[in-house]
Amino acid sequence: MGGVISGFGVIAAVIAAGWLLGRYALLGPGGREVLTRLAFHIATPALLFAMLSEADLGLLASGPLLAMALSTAAVAALYAALAALRRWPAGGSTIGALSACYVNAGNLGIPVAAYVLGDASLAAPVMLFQQLVVGPLALTVLDATGDPEGRAAQQPRRGLARRLSGPLRNPMVLGSLLGVAVAATGLRIPEPVREPFELVGAMSVPAMLLAFGISLHGSAAPARGPERGAVLVAVGLKTVVQPVLAWAAGALVLGLDGAELFAAVVLCSLPTAQNIFTYASHYRTGVRLAREAILLSTALSPLCLVPVAALLG
Repeated sequence: MGGVISGFGVIAAVIAAGWLLGRYALLGPGGREVLTRLAFHIATPALLFAMLSEADLGLLASGPLLAMALSTAAVAALYAALAALRRWPAGGSTIGALSACYVNAGNLGIPVAAYVLGDASLAAPVMLFQQLVVGPLALTVLDATGDPEGRAAQQPRRGLARRLSGPLRNPMVLGSLLGVAVAATGLRIPEPVREPFELVGAMSVPAMLLAFGISLHGSAAPARGPERGAVLVAVGLKTVVQPVLAWAAGALVLGLDGAELFAAVVLCSLPTAQNIFTYASHYRTGVRLAREAILLSTALSPLCLVPVAALLG
């Protein structure tokens, strides 16, 4: 379990640094917003392009990923159904559904896959699936329902054509699509061209974690505010329901066993990814929900990973 402890330790250290930035206002009153915009508009699109342009798209057909995809769809549908019954806002419900099913496959998935599953490459299909399928779908909904950087009050209501073309103007979606296009054609980008993307992309995760840490300063205790019910539903689905559904999909539907079933359940036991907070901050919807769901699911994740490793490992 050294990889789990190491991965959580690195994330906690950077988040703590962000909290200190917020505590002493070292980046000024707009520090969190600047970091969020940096991650959303520049760093993460560069990271996605650099990573996906060399990805093996054949990994999307692996058994563990299919089990993970089925559990992701089921959990998102469960959250959406409950949100509709409770009449929660569409934008916040999208963030809640993402908090319930979008796993931290990068910061934690790679070390967990390396040290718990014995193969770091097992995290790659999950990242591909989330960046190529889950992310663009969610961003499409958020583009239609959210308020990117408070622009709704400054611009006239967008027409249908502009709303439908929103994903094609989203920097994260564009970065992913361009990366996949390069990977599909088999082109090799010259190193001098790749290096700027990799250099800028390396800022993505630290910027997200620092912005998250800044947001924690002065925040109330989690799951005690007006979004308490939505937070608890998202965390419960993420930490308990999604791993169970991954096991059911893998063992009962796809006939997986042994290492493949273990990999599917472990990867679905990872906590909510920090980039959900970036989405929420950019679209100004469900920010507290995302922050608290990430915090609680990250704290509870080791308690889920240990029994999974003991039962299936």
